[in-house]
Amino acid sequence: MFVLLLVLFVILFGFGFLHPIWWVAAASAVLVFGAAQYGRRGEGGGWDRGGGSDPGGYREFWDRRRLRARWRRKVRRDSEHRR
Repeated sequence: MFVLLLVLFVILFGFGFLHPIWWVAAASAVLVFGAAQYGRRGEGGGWDRGGGSDPGGYREFWDRRRLRARWRRKVRRDSEHRR
């Protein structure tokens, strides 16, 4: 992806010597790439939840946590009944 964008940038920058609007297109391509790459990481108000984690992973985390709490309650109840 990065190589393709680099080639696109070089081509658009080269065309900029023919007409300055191509320099604007090259700068726009760099900005779009930067927003897509660094915005995905979730750092500094990015678009994602951060770390590339999907909402499903977060949901699985809470499910595991609830399951562990359920196990602990069961163990606690069992140990209290044995006394």
